[in-house]
Amino acid sequence: MQEKMTYSAAGVDIDRANSFVERIKPLIKGASRREVMSGIGGFGGLFHLDISKNRDPILVSSTDGVGTKLKIAQMMDKHDTVGIDLVAMSVNDVIVQGAEPLFFLDYIATGKIHIETTVQIVEGVVRGCQEAGCALIGGETAEMPGFYPAGEYDLAGFCVGVVEADKLIDGSDIRVGDRIVGIASSGLHSNGFSLARRVLFDEGKLHPNDRVDGLEQPLGLELLKPTKIYVKPILNLIKDFNILGLVHITGGGFLDNIPRIVPGPCRAVIRRGTWPVSPVFDLIRKTGNIEEMEMLRVFNMGIGMILIAAEKDEAEILERLEMLGEKAYAIGMIEKRENDQLAVSFV
Repeated sequence: MQEKMTYSAAGVDIDRANSFVERIKPLIKGASRREVMSGIGGFGGLFHLDISKNRDPILVSSTDGVGTKLKIAQMMDKHDTVGIDLVAMSVNDVIVQGAEPLFFLDYIATGKIHIETTVQIVEGVVRGCQEAGCALIGGETAEMPGFYPAGEYDLAGFCVGVVEADKLIDGSDIRVGDRIVGIASSGLHSNGFSLARRVLFDEGKLHPNDRVDGLEQPLGLELLKPTKIYVKPILNLIKDFNILGLVHITGGGFLDNIPRIVPGPCRAVIRRGTWPVSPVFDLIRKTGNIEEMEMLRVFNMGIGMILIAAEKDEAEILERLEMLGEKAYAIGMIEKRENDQLAVSFV
């Protein structure tokens, strides 16, 4: 007689999934806002936009993941920081347009739900939402046996923010003579890990637990430093300064991201040596024999966020960022672009 099949026998344990949801409900209460109308477990998350605060609101949305940085977390069995990365990658994209992040949703996909691991991930998501000031209003945890190898998972995040139409930052007001300020990153953030892993682990024969000269902690922990969230310092600046452009230095590094907001008649001139390059980038460059321009196109090189403002505001912006606990540097200026010049150059 043929054995009766069940969903659990096929690899999907609904009871375990429900147990996970119950475990994270108290965590998620710590990442809420007064506009949230729903709890976790409904079909959709409800958020009541306060139109009394916004005369002419524009909603700004972003979605992103953590990429192959997850491989490092899985190699080290350390999962409490990648949730911060997940939030950071979306909220930093929203804030560059001047929008305050309102709410966030996550998607976790795995072959089999390991409750302790998945709770650690959500703990990181909650910390990231708290740091960004947005609410975690929902998500999805998909158990897909046969799709992901044992112990592996993938993450995706979704964020919605709001900005007044006349406060939208899009770079259109950038002019020749404006100044470029860079805010320090915490490390690689969540970009370039396919190259970093190939160089360090395959070519360099290093191990995540190795201690390397110049790094303050084992290599794996250095690589897992969570992506810095820039929401609160940028919101602080926007209140008092006319910020003309913002650039989140993610995939594509300096070379592909800065041109996204610099007007055609202008070019960004970045001065080498005006900020300290984190030792981990030197390690990657030397180990892989990587050319400088390739590094600048793949990695943030120690600068995770760039802002452009008028020359008269540069000194005060740098002072404000220092007061906020940020490391910031005057790294360049906007110049006239000739026909044969690139949108970004280094001197």
